[in-house]
Order: sequence, then structure tokens, then C-alpha cells
Amino acid sequence: MLKFRTNRATPFLAALCLAGFATALTAQKPAAVDQTVLKNAGTPKDQFPGSWLTYGKSQSETRYSPLKQIDASNVKRLGLEWTYVLGAGGGNQEGTPLVWNNTIYAITSWSVVFALDGRTGKEIWRWDPELNQNAVREQTGLIVNRGLALYNGIIIAPCLDGRLIALNALTGKPVWEARVAYTQDGHYLTMAPRIAGSKVIVGVSGGDKGENRGYPTMPRTDNGLGDFTRFPAIPNCLTRTRPCV
Repeated sequence: MLKFRTNRATPFLAALCLAGFATALTAQKPAAVDQTVLKNAGTPKDQFPGSWLTYGKSQSETRYSPLKQIDASNVKRLGLEWTYVLGAGGGNQEGTPLVWNNTIYAITSWSVVFALDGRTGKEIWRWDPELNQNAVREQTGLIVNRGLALYNGIIIAPCLDGRLIALNALTGKPVWEARVAYTQDGHYLTMAPRIAGSKVIVGVSGGDKGENRGYPTMPRTDNGLGDFTRFPAIPNCLTRTRPCV
């Protein structure tokens, strides 16, 4: 079980385990997370029930885990196993971690992406988009991030400054970068991307400020290219947490 603390100055990630239970996660070989795997995630056909491969656990985003080791009879025995300091935060830590191949992937409120060994909390890699924090804060005023996407060995991360970045899941090295919004236009990214076929679905925020409405975009998963035409947004539909398509 994972728990986020939301101290803005020094947020940290905490892992909890049951006293007397094995702390190691179920061993598994790295396997491609393709469209079929994502479609079955969180269902009885889930190939990796101990993983958390997409925002909300499943495509229906129920956030329900079928694991039974921790239940109402023993949850009171949970104890702290390890912690990890996320670094300075601009706002509340809202990103939901993903878990694949015994690795925890998460993103901070300033769009810094990191990978941890789920068994020990040891950092495997950390990638900083080096945002112009003063400019972003001035243009958006909303310093949060809701999460990541995982697909075919890459982590897809939304950056507050309007960039969508694909990172190698094993090394953290950038694979491609797509510019889908500009903060000078009052737009920014906070939504956890979703995968649909060969496309990354992400909603661009902006509706928080007056008439500057957000919009969804759909770059390709393999190279970040695509038509970034601003699809007509549905009136009164917020794209910050879920795309309106």
C-alpha cells in the first residue's frame, strides 16, 4: 500500500507493509504493456494484478485492487517500511503512482518524474524537466500534476509548461517530446494521460482562467507526432482531469 504525504515544503512517498509479511513484490519479467494489457488491467483477465499500469487501475478507473493480502482483518498492523523525499513542491502532491516490473513510477507537482525500487524505495532514476517555475506560476497559478501513462516500455509525462514527454521506463532517458500547449497562452498540462490505440489522450487545461477554455489533443505514442488541432470543447466540460472526446 502506498501513501502520499502532502507537506508542500518536503513531500515524501511512504510505503507501508504488514509486520511479518514478505516485503518483496511478486517477481515478474519485464513485459510489454500494450493496448491489450491496458484493456485487461483491473479486470479478471489482468495479466499483472499486482501492478498498477494505468490511472485509476483500469480503463473504467474504479481504483479497485483485487489483491487480498491486506484486508479489514489485518490493516491495523500496517507499519512504515521506507520513505522517499520527493523534493520541494509547488502545490499538493496529487499524482497517482504507477507500478510495473517491481518499480514505482511517479511525478511531482513540478513535473519531476522518478522511478523507485518498490521493495526498497531506492531511486532507480529521476528526470527533471527544468521548468521555468516563476513563469509557470505566474501564468497558471496551479502547481499540481495528476499522474503518468505507461505504454510499451515508455513513461509518458505531462509537464506544466505544456510539453508532453516520453521517457524510457528502465533508464529515464527521453525518447520523444511534443509541445501541445504554451503557458503564455494560459494553457498548461496537469492531467494524467490515457492511452487509446496508438494515441496519447491528454486534456490541456486553461478553463480555470476566464474564457480561456482547455482542449484535448492526441499525439502518437511512438513518436509524439500528431495533429494538435484544438478540438471543439464541450461547454462546461473540464479537461483538467478527463478529456472531453
